[in-house]
Amino acid sequence: MPAAAPKVGFVSLGCPKALVDSERILTQLRVEGYQLSGSYDDADVVVVNTCGFIDAAVTESLEAIGEAMAENGKVIVTGCLGKRADMIRQAHPGVLSISGPADYGSVMSAVHTAVPPQHNPYLDLIPAPRLTGEDFAAGVKLTPKHYAYLKISEGCNHRCSFCIIPSMRGDLVSRPVDEVLREAEKLVRGGVKELLVVSQDTSAYGVDLKYAARTWQGREYQTRMKALCEGLGELDAWSRLHYVYPYPHVDEIIPLMAQGKVLPYLDIPLQHASPRILRLMKRPGAIDKTRERIARWRELCPDITLRSTFIVGFPGETEAEFEDLLDFLREARLDRVGAFAYSPVDGAGANALPDPVPEEVKQERLARFMAVQAEISAEKLEAKIGSVQRCLVDLIEDGIAVARSAADAPEIDGLVHIQDGEQAGLKPGQFVDVTIVDSDEHDLFAEVLSRELPVLS
Repeated sequence: MPAAAPKVGFVSLGCPKALVDSERILTQLRVEGYQLSGSYDDADVVVVNTCGFIDAAVTESLEAIGEAMAENGKVIVTGCLGKRADMIRQAHPGVLSISGPADYGSVMSAVHTAVPPQHNPYLDLIPAPRLTGEDFAAGVKLTPKHYAYLKISEGCNHRCSFCIIPSMRGDLVSRPVDEVLREAEKLVRGGVKELLVVSQDTSAYGVDLKYAARTWQGREYQTRMKALCEGLGELDAWSRLHYVYPYPHVDEIIPLMAQGKVLPYLDIPLQHASPRILRLMKRPGAIDKTRERIARWRELCPDITLRSTFIVGFPGETEAEFEDLLDFLREARLDRVGAFAYSPVDGAGANALPDPVPEEVKQERLARFMAVQAEISAEKLEAKIGSVQRCLVDLIEDGIAVARSAADAPEIDGLVHIQDGEQAGLKPGQFVDVTIVDSDEHDLFAEVLSRELPVLS
């Protein structure tokens, strides 16, 4: 009998960009004949893909490494925290290897050293696929089969004072547009119904390549955000844009949303509304221009959903500046909002700023901020009662179909609970038109539009 293939356990932490890295590594492991293990006891080695963006993420990553060491003992560390190898070695000196984010070659080399792959005379002469582009599009996915993250670039050219991502992932490196579109095409052919476009700065896509033109499906596309959206609009799937800085050229995307080419949804990380605080953050500070841009977007595409994230309690933030942020929130009436209290990040420039806000004040401001947004969200969702919404079903639970509308990204936004979903025969990965019958601060409740209409697949 041939020897059993070695087994690799895997722990994936962090953001969707890190999740794509995990998918690529797992795909290559499968290509090389490794089995994937769901338990520490059964694994010959464990890979931990870490996050290191904020202190809480660092703590979680170190704890995950420690758990893997205690339960298995043979651990390979990769990901953003891998850029701080000294910290990892101090906490866990016995780890086998440490590498940074998207360093797939180092991870595979470490796995080969720890547990060499089994020789297969029938397969070993076949070149393994590259860990980029369309080659991994049909490989291992860590999301449900009906949606997938589409990473269009790595790194970031910004130097926000609260962020250390460039020191971990480097400057912007865009993927050529034809490579991205081929991957998207293969994902859709494999059953993906929703493509979630992610990067550190989607608005800057292609600037490092000088927007070089490439050919896909017989047509020339520039490597820039608008052309990418035009290409994605040719595929039979939802396409959702994340991490879009509100630069003027984003205006060019809104008509594509109004035409149904991409979802009318923008995830724009605004971070604050005080010009002085934005300057301290080293963020775009023309908040009046942002107000005008939001109004123009809504005029061009009334159905657009706007999501953003904010930091409260940034060093030096006064009560008046926090009130300015609340006033902006009430005026802009964004559909989806996330916020967190400022937390110092080792290596971030903001650590040196004067006048830190006391922790109890940060938490009190965060609570006030979320209370204001909860009221806005409840009002906006209540206005949808009686409307018809197209939804994508994620799962069936206790007779209810848990789904998402065009306004809802997975895991970070709200849900649509289709009360008669199981009775109507809905399945995960199906599109269906529903009537909204109720709402709360975060979610919608619905019924299938008509039992006589077929469920759209």
